[in-house]
Amino acid sequence: MPYVQIPTFSRAKLTELAEARWRGVREARPDLEPALALQRELLAHVLDAAAVLDGGRLPRLSLPGKYLAAKLGRGVPALAGEPIPLPVPALAPPLVQLCEALAAGGAGEAAQHIGSAIADGAIDAGSLLTASMHRDQAALRTAAVHRGLSPDLLWLVAELAVSPFVHALQRLLLGGATADLDAALDRWDRGYCPACGSWPAVAEVVHGHRTLRCSFCAAAWELTTYACIYCGEAGEKFVTAAPNEERKDRRVEVCSACGGYLKTIDLGELSAFPLLSISDIETTDLDVAAMEHGYARPALKAFARRG
Repeated sequence: MPYVQIPTFSRAKLTELAEARWRGVREARPDLEPALALQRELLAHVLDAAAVLDGGRLPRLSLPGKYLAAKLGRGVPALAGEPIPLPVPALAPPLVQLCEALAAGGAGEAAQHIGSAIADGAIDAGSLLTASMHRDQAALRTAAVHRGLSPDLLWLVAELAVSPFVHALQRLLLGGATADLDAALDRWDRGYCPACGSWPAVAEVVHGHRTLRCSFCAAAWELTTYACIYCGEAGEKFVTAAPNEERKDRRVEVCSACGGYLKTIDLGELSAFPLLSISDIETTDLDVAAMEHGYARPALKAFARRG
């Protein structure tokens, strides 16, 4: 089945798993220690937000399986365009906390300015979180530029804060699938996430299964074909290579047809939310290798709003 439901773990177990992964990354890449320290701080805030949501903050949605199956059949992700109410009081506090962590971790005044703008209401927290949930980069970038803030940093802060909510929705809607939705997920053979429409951060390969992992909601799904996830190229223009011959467990897929790339990493098991970011950070050298050769990740796909 293309869509894979990842097991959930207690916070203590997630912390144990994360620390084990971080030890391995530090041993292989000591230069990443500052980035790992920052990631540890950021993930703590994400887990705090997830714990609050576990207390029953998810909305009741009228999104029947047959309706979602029809959307997927048209190539439209389940959550795309849906008017979903956000629990802003639960998700707003982490916004400022994340800015403080980023400021201390190296982002400095750029992160401080964003935190101040959110704290004093110059940027509405609800609008910011909603734009991120709907993957509306244009709206968020416009708001950032208008206020003299870093668009990329603002996007990161909003994405981290709202990701526990979107992850929980993804599990709620796609995990308890009806027969119609099961069939639609079985037929999903697209490179973007069936839940939120984001591109994958990495492909995690476990026991030979190449599983795409959404960069936003951490959904996991497999494709029925081995090809470029962006344009479908499967011929000689699509190549998978290991930049480091001694680490063939870490590869990059590049496509000269569309110029896109995807990192892949062999693991013993799929990463639970929010530990997928560890797979992303430990393969940053693959990003560098791909970009040095002119490859890039394409912009997010746009989907029409409902109604």
